[in-house]
Amino acid sequence: MRHKISEVLARSELIYDRFEIEQSIDHMALKIRKDYHDQFPVFLTLMHGGMLFAARLALEMGIDAEFDYLHTTRYHGETKGSGLAWLHRPATIIEGRSVLLVDDILDEGHTLKAVRDWCEDQGAIKVKIAVMTTKQHDRCVPGLKADYSGLYVPDRYIFGYGMDINEHGRNLPGIYALS
Repeated sequence: MRHKISEVLARSELIYDRFEIEQSIDHMALKIRKDYHDQFPVFLTLMHGGMLFAARLALEMGIDAEFDYLHTTRYHGETKGSGLAWLHRPATIIEGRSVLLVDDILDEGHTLKAVRDWCEDQGAIKVKIAVMTTKQHDRCVPGLKADYSGLYVPDRYIFGYGMDINEHGRNLPGIYALS
């Protein structure tokens, strides 16, 4: 069921404003710059949620990278995940390359694990994960963690700054949680 974003915001809480988000991205970019200073990694954005975060991170990293994207979904416009569907696979050859997976959130990690495994199956020599947010709970796929994480969010439905609620609110400049 789709609602006007103003109705959703009325029953939500601002968790991080734009300044806080972008400050955390800047700090993450410094760490990535240090780790990749002598490499030409493949920078893979998970669409659509990772788009705004990836753009800001790419501008702040200060290193050269080859850009591509992939599009998978478990949500199909809903707020509960289901089976993973691949909508677009990267065209870039990643065999023998370092890959930086860039996504909006590490929740339970099913999507990121599947994508990381796919990259490894394609012959990537190193796959690291950068996420804008990590949800605080104990349900993550065993052994999966972000190598770079910006902000921690509560175990509630999160949206804004790339993340949607029923395909709305991606372009909100803050991160919100449903009450």
